[in-house]
Amino acid sequence: MNRRWKFVIIVIIMTSADMQATADTLNPTHERSAASDPAAGITEQKAITIAQQQFKGRVLAVNQIDHTYRVKILSSQGTVHTVLIDVHDGSVISAH
Repeated sequence: MNRRWKFVIIVIIMTSADMQATADTLNPTHERSAASDPAAGITEQKAITIAQQQFKGRVLAVNQIDHTYRVKILSSQGTVHTVLIDVHDGSVISAH
Protein backbone atom coordinates (compact mmCIF):
# COMPACT_ATOMS: atom_id res chain seq x y z
CA MET A 1 0.00 0.00 0.00
CA ASN A 2 2.86 2.39 0.78
CA ARG A 3 4.30 1.93 -2.72
CA ARG A 4 0.91 2.69 -4.26
CA TRP A 5 0.65 6.01 -2.37
CA LYS A 6 4.13 7.02 -3.51
CA PHE A 7 3.11 6.33 -7.09
CA VAL A 8 -0.10 8.37 -6.70
CA ILE A 9 1.78 11.31 -5.18
CA ILE A 10 4.39 11.27 -7.97
CA VAL A 11 1.65 11.25 -10.62
CA ILE A 12 -0.14 14.16 -8.92
CA ILE A 13 3.06 16.22 -8.72
CA MET A 14 3.95 15.56 -12.34
CA THR A 15 0.43 16.35 -13.51
CA SER A 16 0.20 19.61 -11.55
CA ALA A 17 3.61 20.77 -12.83
CA ASP A 18 2.55 20.03 -16.40
CA MET A 19 -0.77 21.81 -15.91
CA GLN A 20 1.00 24.88 -14.47
CA ALA A 21 3.36 25.00 -17.44
CA THR A 22 0.40 24.79 -19.81
CA ALA A 23 -1.49 27.49 -17.90
CA ASP A 24 1.54 29.79 -18.05
CA THR A 25 1.78 29.48 -21.82
CA LEU A 26 -1.95 30.12 -22.28
CA ASN A 27 -2.20 33.03 -19.82
CA PRO A 28 -1.66 36.35 -21.64
CA THR A 29 -0.53 38.10 -18.45
CA HIS A 30 2.65 36.04 -18.56
CA GLU A 31 3.54 37.08 -22.10
CA ARG A 32 6.72 39.09 -22.37
CA SER A 33 6.36 42.57 -23.77
CA ALA A 34 8.29 45.81 -23.90
CA ALA A 35 6.67 46.77 -20.60
CA SER A 36 8.19 43.77 -18.83
CA ASP A 37 11.59 43.93 -20.58
CA PRO A 38 13.26 47.31 -20.00
CA ALA A 39 15.89 46.63 -22.67
CA ALA A 40 13.13 46.39 -25.30
CA GLY A 41 11.77 49.92 -24.79
CA ILE A 42 9.87 52.20 -22.46
CA THR A 43 7.54 51.03 -19.73
CA GLU A 44 3.81 51.63 -19.58
CA GLN A 45 4.34 54.10 -16.73
CA LYS A 46 6.86 56.06 -18.81
CA ALA A 47 4.33 56.19 -21.68
CA ILE A 48 1.76 57.65 -19.27
CA THR A 49 4.25 60.31 -18.17
CA ILE A 50 5.02 61.25 -21.78
CA ALA A 51 1.31 61.41 -22.65
CA GLN A 52 0.55 63.61 -19.65
CA GLN A 53 3.21 66.04 -20.84
CA GLN A 54 1.07 66.47 -23.97
CA PHE A 55 -2.31 66.76 -22.20
CA LYS A 56 -3.00 67.32 -18.52
CA GLY A 57 -5.76 65.16 -17.09
CA ARG A 58 -6.78 61.75 -15.81
CA VAL A 59 -5.58 58.63 -17.63
CA LEU A 60 -8.56 56.57 -18.76
CA ALA A 61 -6.76 53.71 -20.49
CA VAL A 62 -3.38 52.49 -21.67
CA ASN A 63 -3.11 49.83 -24.37
CA GLN A 64 -0.11 48.41 -26.16
CA ILE A 65 -0.76 47.45 -29.77
CA ASP A 66 2.27 46.11 -31.63
CA HIS A 67 5.01 48.69 -31.04
CA THR A 68 2.75 51.54 -29.93
CA TYR A 69 1.25 52.60 -26.62
CA ARG A 70 -2.18 54.24 -26.89
CA VAL A 71 -2.91 56.46 -23.88
CA LYS A 72 -6.36 58.01 -23.44
CA ILE A 73 -6.58 61.07 -21.19
CA LEU A 74 -9.66 62.89 -19.93
CA SER A 75 -8.99 66.64 -19.58
CA SER A 76 -10.60 68.84 -16.94
CA GLN A 77 -12.78 70.31 -19.73
CA GLY A 78 -14.23 66.86 -20.44
CA THR A 79 -12.33 66.24 -23.69
CA VAL A 80 -10.83 62.80 -24.32
CA HIS A 81 -7.37 62.97 -25.89
CA THR A 82 -5.50 60.06 -27.45
CA VAL A 83 -1.70 59.98 -27.51
CA LEU A 84 0.21 57.36 -29.50
CA ILE A 85 3.73 56.68 -28.27
CA ASP A 86 6.47 54.54 -29.81
CA VAL A 87 7.35 51.67 -27.45
CA HIS A 88 11.00 51.56 -28.49
CA ASP A 89 12.11 55.18 -28.04
CA GLY A 90 9.18 56.97 -26.36
CA SER A 91 8.60 59.40 -29.19
CA VAL A 92 5.09 60.82 -29.66
CA ILE A 93 3.64 59.47 -32.90
CA SER A 94 0.33 61.29 -32.65
CA ALA A 95 -1.48 63.48 -30.14
CA HIS A 96 -5.06 64.66 -30.55
